[in-house]
Amino acid sequence: MFDALSRLFTATDDSSNDAIEPKLAVAALLVHLAAIDGETSDAEREALRGALMDYYELGEHEVDKLIDEAHERDSEAVDFYRFTSALASQPNDEKLEIIRMMWQVVFVDKKNHELEDNMVWRVAELIHVSARDRTVLRSQMARR
Repeated sequence: MFDALSRLFTATDDSSNDAIEPKLAVAALLVHLAAIDGETSDAEREALRGALMDYYELGEHEVDKLIDEAHERDSEAVDFYRFTSALASQPNDEKLEIIRMMWQVVFVDKKNHELEDNMVWRVAELIHVSARDRTVLRSQMARR
């Protein structure tokens, strides 16, 4: 009986320990961001698709498949850790691009909901993007 209990508490869930590829992590964060204010507008969907297609040089079928998987991963997630831990070790220029893409999705509808702002701030902190860089990117994307 002790062995059974021991196995129960030491068993690992392979699906939660699998490393997530950075591209999927970015897509999941963008999917969550687009919906964080309670609705995802067509403009936000297009900004999300466009950002992923441009940065990762994906075709329409590839980006649709990526976004579908990102929706699934996002719906299973309880926090951002799984996604941000996959991104924290990326080169700084890639992390800045991630935050830029996030602001692009935020400002596509010319609104900045406080939940969107908070999510970008939290993700930036978790992937080690400075407050200054986050703010500069925010200003650049808000002016577009």
